Amino acid sequence: MKKAFVFPGQGSQFTGMGKELYDNSDLAKQLFDKANTILGFNITDIMFNGTEEELKQTKVTQPAIFLHSVILAATMGESFQPDMVAGHSLGEFSALVANKTLDFDSALKLVSKRALAMQKACEITPSTMAAILNLADDVVEKICSEVSESGHIVVAANYNCPGQLVISGSTEGINLACEKMKAAGAKRALVLPVGGAFHSPLMEPARLELEAAINETVFKTPICPIYQNVNALAVSNPDDIKKNLILQLTAPVKWTQTVTQMFADGATHFTEVGPGKVLQGLVKKVISSVETVSA
Repeated sequence: MKKAFVFPGQGSQFTGMGKELYDNSDLAKQLFDKANTILGFNITDIMFNGTEEELKQTKVTQPAIFLHSVILAATMGESFQPDMVAGHSLGEFSALVANKTLDFDSALKLVSKRALAMQKACEITPSTMAAILNLADDVVEKICSEVSESGHIVVAANYNCPGQLVISGSTEGINLACEKMKAAGAKRALVLPVGGAFHSPLMEPARLELEAAINETVFKTPICPIYQNVNALAVSNPDDIKKNLILQLTAPVKWTQTVTQMFADGATHFTEVGPGKVLQGLVKKVISSVETVSA
C-alpha cells in the first residue's frame, strides 16, 4: 500500500480557511505571520474574516489556498509520510513544498508572482473557461480544434475526471465551442466564473514572467516523486520538475491521467491536504476502489 497526498487548486477557498490551524498550532501561527511579512499585506485577515469577493481576488486566492495546504501538511507531523504527491494546477506548488523540493519562502514568492502574472495576462485578452460534462475527451478535443481553426483560441485545459473536461480560450471562442459541445451531446457546457483562460496559450505572457522567477529559485531533490500536471508521470529530478512547472501555465492539467498513473504505481490511499474536498471526489471518479480522506 502506497500513500498519495494531493493538493487542491483555485476554487477551494472559503471564509475562515486556516483559522483553526492558526489558533491551535504555534507552528501554523509562525508560518502564517511569516507569510504576511513576505506578501506585504495581512492575508490572514482576509482568509479568516474576509468576504467571498475579497477571497476571489487573484493576489489573495492563490496564496491563500497554498498557505492553507502547506501549513496543514507541516502540522501533520509523523502522519505526513507520502510515497508520492501531486497537486491540481496551483496545488502543484503546495505539493513541491510538501515533498521538500521548494522551501516555504521561495514557493510563496513564486505563487504570489504567478497570481499577479496570471491576472495581468487575463487583462490582455477577454477570455474564460467552461466545464463540459458527459462528452468523450476525444470529441471535446475535436471541437476545440475545429473552433481554433476558425480563428479563435480554444483548448482542453483540465482533464478532471471521466466525463468532466474544462476548456479554456477566448470568450468568443468558448461561447462558440459550448454551442457545438451541446449539439454533440454534452449534458452541460457551463461557462465558469473565472478571470481568464488558464492553462491555454493566452497565458503565455504569464508563463514568460514566471519562467524567469522559477529559473532564479533553488529546487532540491524531493523526498518522494511528484506527479506533475503536464505529463502525469512521477518526477524526482529537480531540473525536470522545474521545466514541467514552467510549462504548466499554458499546458493542460492532466488530472485524470495523473490519478490513473499514481494508482498504477501502487497508490491505494489518497489524502487531500488543503481546503475543500474537490480532489477526493475527482479521485473517486477516476478510480472508485481507492480510499480517499481529508487531512
